[in-house]
Amino acid sequence: MIDCHTHLTSLRDDPAVALARARAAGVGRIVTIGSSPEEMAQAAAVADDDQDVFVTAGLHPHHAAEWSDAVAEEIRRRAAHPRCVAIGETGLDWYRDRAPRERQLDAFRGQLAIARELALPIVIHCREAEDDVFAILAEEAPATVVLHCFAAVGRLDEAVERGWFCSFAGNVTYPSATDLQDAARRAPAELVLLETDAPYLAPVPHRGRPNEPAYVMDTLRFVAGLRGVEPHLLEREVETNAERAFELPSTTA
Repeated sequence: MIDCHTHLTSLRDDPAVALARARAAGVGRIVTIGSSPEEMAQAAAVADDDQDVFVTAGLHPHHAAEWSDAVAEEIRRRAAHPRCVAIGETGLDWYRDRAPRERQLDAFRGQLAIARELALPIVIHCREAEDDVFAILAEEAPATVVLHCFAAVGRLDEAVERGWFCSFAGNVTYPSATDLQDAARRAPAELVLLETDAPYLAPVPHRGRPNEPAYVMDTLRFVAGLRGVEPHLLEREVETNAERAFELPSTTA
C-alpha cells in the first residue's frame, strides 16, 4: 500500500519510528509533503535516508504570504531531488484565510507555472474555494492534478471528466461524511488515491488521536467496503494509480 499524502516531519514520533510502524501495517511507500521551505528541507532529509519515501516541493496556501522569487527558486531546487514526484501542496484556502487571498492566488499560479515548467504533477489543497480552484486549474490545464484530501463532492463529475486524481483521507470514515462517502463510492477506480494527511484527520477507529501513515490501511478497508471490493484489490488499484500520477517505479516491474 502507498500513503499518497502525509507530513512525516510533523508527526509526534521520529519519522523512522513511524515508517517502521507503517511497514508493519503493510504500507510500503509514502509521499511526504514539502509545503514550506523548512518542510521541504526536512522531507528531503527523510527521503535521503529511506528509498521508499518520496517527496513534493511547494508552498501551502497558509504560507502564501511568504511567496517570492526566492521561494520559487527554492521549490525548483528541491524539485531536483531524485525522489521529488510533484509540486505542492498548493491551492487556495478560503476557510482559514491564514494568508491574504491575493497572495494565495499568486502563490498558486506561480506553482502551477513551475509544475508546467518541470513537467511535474501538482498536488492541490482546496478548502471552501472550489469555484476558484477549479476555474484556475481549468484555465492553466496542468498535465496531472491530484486533489488532496478530496472534499469537492459537488464537483466530482467535473474532476472525473478532466481526469484529475481524487485522493481520499481519513475523514471519509467519519459517520457524518455521507456525501464524501458517496463520492468515494462513485469515483472511477482509475482515479482513486488514498492518503492520511498525517498527523491530521485520523480515520475511525483512531479518530481523536494523531494520525500516522500506518492508519491509511484503515481508510483502505473502509473505502473498499464502500465500493464493494476486497481491500487487496483496491490496494492494487491505488498503487497503480499512484504510479501513474507520480510516475513512481512499478513494484511489479
